[in-house]
Amino acid sequence: MAVPSDHDIILALGEDLPVGLWVGRAPDGEPIYANRTFTELLGRGVRDGMRAGGPAEPYGLYTRDGARYPESKLPFVRALAERRVVTAEDITIRRPDGKHVEIRAVARPVGDPITHVIVTFFDVGREVTAERARAESEKRLHRAQRFEAIGTLAGGLAHDFNNLIFGIKLLAAEVAVSEQDPKRRAAMELIDDITERSATLTRSLLGFTRRSPHRAMPVSVNDIAMSLTELLGRTLSGVDLTFELEASDRGTVVGDHAQLEQMIMNLVLNAHGAVHGTGRVVVRTADRTTPGNPAGPRFVVLEVKDDGPGILSEVSERVVDPHVTPPEPPLGSGLGLETVFGIIERHDGTLEVDTGIDGRGTTMRVVLPATRPAPEVKVRPTLDDLPKGSGLILLVDDDPMVRKVVAGSLGSLGYNTIEARSGTNAVEIFRARHAEIRAVVLDMMMPGMPGKATYLALREVDSNVSVMLMSGHTLNEQVQEILDLGVRSFVSKPYSLAGLAAAMAELVRE
Repeated sequence: MAVPSDHDIILALGEDLPVGLWVGRAPDGEPIYANRTFTELLGRGVRDGMRAGGPAEPYGLYTRDGARYPESKLPFVRALAERRVVTAEDITIRRPDGKHVEIRAVARPVGDPITHVIVTFFDVGREVTAERARAESEKRLHRAQRFEAIGTLAGGLAHDFNNLIFGIKLLAAEVAVSEQDPKRRAAMELIDDITERSATLTRSLLGFTRRSPHRAMPVSVNDIAMSLTELLGRTLSGVDLTFELEASDRGTVVGDHAQLEQMIMNLVLNAHGAVHGTGRVVVRTADRTTPGNPAGPRFVVLEVKDDGPGILSEVSERVVDPHVTPPEPPLGSGLGLETVFGIIERHDGTLEVDTGIDGRGTTMRVVLPATRPAPEVKVRPTLDDLPKGSGLILLVDDDPMVRKVVAGSLGSLGYNTIEARSGTNAVEIFRARHAEIRAVVLDMMMPGMPGKATYLALREVDSNVSVMLMSGHTLNEQVQEILDLGVRSFVSKPYSLAGLAAAMAELVRE
């Protein structure tokens, strides 16, 4: 096997350089070598018969403003004339395939007298792109830090707001189940519906702060969209907003109600920005089957269509990518598309973007796996329908309003309660009276001694303690960690009186 020469090794190294390399003989510029990157940048190889006096045109060298690059300013010519290393920052290569590449060229004369000139070519556009990517990364980091601060505030507000909703919901339910007057009962049930909608908002806030996970259950896309008609109709004044909800089985998917609501809101608001508040926006649902297999998996399609100016082709290819904020005014601010993309991903769906045939109008199409509809909600039970119980319940919560409302609800279900204002207080009471306490209702989030530490302390007193955990969050890792320790029941606030009755009956069942 032949041993490569020094000359062969040098040529091999030159081929692998990430910059273009061209070597010409002085003084006429006869090219003797060009590496692979040079050919890739210019879109052509070395031109035979080239001599100084006319390389600009054959190699497609132009200034940034589009003029043919002057012979006297070519790096090769300047390096010979000035007998030093020279740099040209303003070269644009017009490649045969029509692409333009912005170049920085550095020419170095070799020998004394000068025998050759080595010219290296750097892709400035690629450097700018990398710099832009770094700047964008920094912007995303700063935005994430701002969101973290906002999320902490929003999470705290959502927790407190959740407790207020919880109190109203239980009081309204308690009155409703015992109310005989149909009108008053209907009014209480309306309050219950309003608080449930408010609870959905707090779950959305907790999801925004990433403190509550994806809450999957059968939900109707049609119903979610329809529930937004009044709100969006009042908010988007001047826009012809139409709903065409034609998906069968009410467009049922397995998903999180609050997140899907946020997704639809963001898509409609984005469409509103696209038409500048004076166009038409259509929200449509439909069915889709697996191509070529009608009996295969079914999908629910949600479309939000506008008649705005459309999307530039270079933007439409990237608009479904995370962190892409469309720069053109027809798309509005672009806020919300990243959130939409994340929600769709969490629901195992896809996002398709179509622009109208004439270049106008945009359709954002969400495709989600369909499922069977959830069972119809039963008529609200009366107090006589709810399971009752008896015995002493230790109620632990740092919020006095929550303690008062839950104690009243437990009383209506037949239980007696003793209240503890903190985890430490609960342990003291339980140590003194655990023989007569049948079960403990324990809040998870408390200052000082939170739910987990309180449960462990209660278990040291009585290893068989029956505990129902309450939390403003849905089932997440923190909740699951406590359940794995042995807590027997969990309810997410705000829960209904019927939910409380069922959970307590299960907890105290022997």
